[in-house]
Amino acid sequence: MRPYDAFLLISFGGPEGEDEVIPFLENVTRGRNIPRERLAEVGEHYFLFGGVSPINQQCRDLLAAVTAKFDEDGIDLPIYWGNRFWAPMLADTLARMKEDGVRRVLALPTSAYCNWSSRTAYLEDIDRVRAALGEDAPEIDLIRPFHDHPGFIEPLVEHTRDALDALPAEQREGVRLLFSAHSIPTTMAQESGGPELGFGPDGAYGAQLARVARLVVDRLDREYPFEVVYQSRSGPPSQPWLEPDVNDRMEELAEEGVPAVVVIPHGFVSDHMEVKFDLDVEARDTAGKLGIGYERALSPGTHPAFVAMVSDLVREYTEGDGAGCRGGGLPACAQCPSRA
Repeated sequence: MRPYDAFLLISFGGPEGEDEVIPFLENVTRGRNIPRERLAEVGEHYFLFGGVSPINQQCRDLLAAVTAKFDEDGIDLPIYWGNRFWAPMLADTLARMKEDGVRRVLALPTSAYCNWSSRTAYLEDIDRVRAALGEDAPEIDLIRPFHDHPGFIEPLVEHTRDALDALPAEQREGVRLLFSAHSIPTTMAQESGGPELGFGPDGAYGAQLARVARLVVDRLDREYPFEVVYQSRSGPPSQPWLEPDVNDRMEELAEEGVPAVVVIPHGFVSDHMEVKFDLDVEARDTAGKLGIGYERALSPGTHPAFVAMVSDLVREYTEGDGAGCRGGGLPACAQCPSRA
């Protein structure tokens, strides 16, 4: 077995009170010259929910479930948690791990896909914190992207079925499935692995999102028309980002006579703020104005299959040859460097 001393969950982080919202957004956008008024605008999304992002509690719930699963499976690793942008901060967690004598760590990011923001940025943050800690800083192996792991797919299938069942029968017959993910700049998508590596115009990220959508639909009771859409764009209008936007696409579908949509947030691990606001508030409001049916499937969250997947991935690295990115039939990704 590899000599890992601990397991680390690395997530984005989020505010848990109104007084934390703007400081959190300042952390997220530091160095990007985002106007203060834009931070205030985004902050209003959080204030609708009392300034509390669900993501930290979702991490606590996941860690509790993973702890129980590790005990059940005989995985003897202490569990730590650190966030990139809000408490508990990754730097503080790694400092505590160093004090605890932890030297080799297996880490899971709360992102299933491969691109700079969901993979490489984690590696860069880890390197920056380790450099600041100096000698004896814990060495960290980042578990591979898991977008096509059955433990990620199965919850999406089950939750899509539940959302379909929630629609009236007459709407279900002509429903369109919209698989939604966070949009990123097209240049970033290409950098995740472009045509030179065998991917299409949306890079490895877009190819992985398309593959997951296909895997989910193939496991439903029948073939539903489906497509990948994007949400949560934050760049200037002059910068190309992945499209179509979920709201724009719903407008087109309504004009085509589609009676209802089911939105599946397959780009996300849990129902954090960008799901709760962008889909449960904004997209639902769009559907209401258009007069079409709308249901939103849950993300994997703490589904037993997803929790079992975490245990399975840990065993892949401690007992097998887990290393870097596995493409699931896709070419290797440019933004998935191996750390194992």
